Amino acid sequence: MVLLLHLLAGKRFRNTLLLAASLYFYAWGETLLVAIMLVSIACNYGFGLWVAHARETGGRAKLAVGVAIAFDLGLLIVFKYANWLWENLQLMFGSQAAPLLGWAHPSDLFANAIGTGEGHLRLPIGISFFTFQAMSYVIDVYRRDVAAQRNPVRFALYISLFPQLIAGPIVRYRDIAVQLAERTVSRDEFASGVRRFVLGLGKKMLIANTLAVPADAIFALQPELLPANVAWIGILCYSLQIYFDFSGYSDMAIGLGKMFGFDFLENFRHPYVARSVTEFWRRWHISLSSWFRDYLYIPLGGSRRGSARTAMNLLIVFLLCGLWHGASWSFVVWGLFHGGFLVLERVGLGERLRRLPRIAQHTYVIVACMLGWVFFRAADIEQAMTFIGSLFGTRGFSFESQPLHAFLESPAWLALLAGIVGSTPWYSRLSERVENCESESRLFALTATARVGGVLLLSLVFGLSVMLLAAGTYNPFIYFRF
Repeated sequence: MVLLLHLLAGKRFRNTLLLAASLYFYAWGETLLVAIMLVSIACNYGFGLWVAHARETGGRAKLAVGVAIAFDLGLLIVFKYANWLWENLQLMFGSQAAPLLGWAHPSDLFANAIGTGEGHLRLPIGISFFTFQAMSYVIDVYRRDVAAQRNPVRFALYISLFPQLIAGPIVRYRDIAVQLAERTVSRDEFASGVRRFVLGLGKKMLIANTLAVPADAIFALQPELLPANVAWIGILCYSLQIYFDFSGYSDMAIGLGKMFGFDFLENFRHPYVARSVTEFWRRWHISLSSWFRDYLYIPLGGSRRGSARTAMNLLIVFLLCGLWHGASWSFVVWGLFHGGFLVLERVGLGERLRRLPRIAQHTYVIVACMLGWVFFRAADIEQAMTFIGSLFGTRGFSFESQPLHAFLESPAWLALLAGIVGSTPWYSRLSERVENCESESRLFALTATARVGGVLLLSLVFGLSVMLLAAGTYNPFIYFRF
């Protein structure tokens, strides 16, 4: 319905329509918590104008951008980390934490409308995404990379645009500033968006959701029932699940953006084919890693102040990257785990890796990432360490007490195979070759056949995905906590 109305609305009313639809969709899932996003929009709109005015008049621009960053981080800390910080203070000081600090429990400071009813604040969906977008906008205005947006509808649409609001990618204002003011939707771009959306939907519904079933079942096993072979299958399933879940959402966002005339940047470039952990982070969640690079790592000094300072900067960045993903010590460990590998690769490990055969480099990356995903998936550090112990044989191997067919039925095996093959760039390379063949008349028939086959394949993927949605099959949303 929104696509149809967007087509009929004309250029003058398209932004207003998309803003209304975005707020409606967000309120559908969050009810009164939409007010938090509206407050963020209003305040950051004002901060942008304040920073721009201070820049133009020689005022205190640093103060303005400092207030903006403090506000945005404060919003994030209150709603995402207050419960976690409170729980850790309780562990440190026991029942004396509240009278010692003069604090009430975070959920007691707000109305029941934004609490869970269980003594916790509700986490607004997508708060990390729209907060980081708002911060990047104000900082870019301060750096004079962009002009402050004076049209409140355009700014509000930038923050709340529904295709990427709740699961990314993190879109920077400078990348879509022109498109907010003027954009066209061509037939070819719309068709490209449809194809990209269906591909992402298939990734999520057919691969990620299918592999989530054995992954969740294996991680739920008691430690004494978790032999090494089952543990490795479990973390393999989860490694593919999280990749196809998140890259699937990114594909859907990019596809929807194209349908509405927006061109979002790529967020994933086949990270599992990387040959170092450093390269992995150039391919994984690109919008987040580039955000931390431009707004934290480089301002801290980057790699310009010696090896020790570079190592410290990397560890700070990845500690905060871990915390961005969730308020848990296991996320902190996951972030430092990856940061540690980047430090090691800078001080010599990377050079040694380049001397190894490609298969050894790929194996190193896959194993390192899978071990890291254990901390990401586990409920806490204790479960993560126990699971890693099982991976390395502390509970032996067993093909009888826990047979693999108990976790991997036919759909899961098929999804596992599709996930492994789909993690490689074969599809994109094939698409490029088909596009390049169009100019050669002798290959026209082959190109036409490939296009028809592609349409049929995408139709099948779309039909199966809709059937699974209609059937109400298992549909976890990993990134709800972000």
